[in-house]
Amino acid sequence: MKELVGTGVALITPFKSDFSVDVEGLKNVVNFNIENGIDYLVVLGTTAESATLSKEEKQLVIDTVVSANNHRLPLVLGIGGNNTQEVISEMKTRDLSAFTAILSVSPFYNKPTQEGIYQHFAAIAKAAPLPIILYNVPGRTASNMLPETVIRLANDFEKIVAIKEAAGDIVQAMKLISGCPKDFLVISGDDMITLPMVLAGGAGVISVIGEGFPKEFSKMVKLGLDKKADEAYEIHYKIAPVIDYIFAEGNPAGIKAVFKSLGICGDTVRLPLVGVSDGLRSKIEDFIKKF
Repeated sequence: MKELVGTGVALITPFKSDFSVDVEGLKNVVNFNIENGIDYLVVLGTTAESATLSKEEKQLVIDTVVSANNHRLPLVLGIGGNNTQEVISEMKTRDLSAFTAILSVSPFYNKPTQEGIYQHFAAIAKAAPLPIILYNVPGRTASNMLPETVIRLANDFEKIVAIKEAAGDIVQAMKLISGCPKDFLVISGDDMITLPMVLAGGAGVISVIGEGFPKEFSKMVKLGLDKKADEAYEIHYKIAPVIDYIFAEGNPAGIKAVFKSLGICGDTVRLPLVGVSDGLRSKIEDFIKKF
């Protein structure tokens, strides 16, 4: 899956002040990222606030991104959840003709065992019409998909081609890189350790900060893939402060504050999320001015 090597971004869903989907704002975000060197776009991930989008709104977001992208970049669609049969049903009934792969999060809230996680993804892989990117994010799911489970899935199912690894654990990432088949992609899901993961043999990132600073972040990843560590780390340390800022009060409130400061779209989020504090907004705006 060469299309998934490099920098992907988890697109936000911009909202108007009345909380409806801001279609023009979403088009702006898509074009901003394509024009600044991003390699692929991820639609309806966590950063899209997909948990608070209706079925109709999800379709509107998909249609808007597909139209704005106009076949320029590969697209990945988030279809995941803690009801295995519902995930399979959505994969089978949704039009996936515009997409390269599906990003599917490890089951949350239920807290399955490692065997439960394996069987969940085994069932999905058997039914999947597209390649699957596993998504491990213990901070949100309350369970960690261990390397042994991922390696087992990678070896057992051709449809499972990659993992977005967001445990924030470089040692765990290195176990995945060394233990999975050579053509299996270990993709960073943690912006702060993207570069170390890439230099260790990772395939790139599905990023949040990357959509706010696409030119710089994608350049850093490219340098990392080319093993130009010193040049890549120069960019990493320039961007590092704002990575902390955008996650300080939750995602996607932070990255939406970046987009508002850049004049690309508004920063409205839906409850139960709230916008960033005035203090954090000032830090983000000051960073962008200096950057």
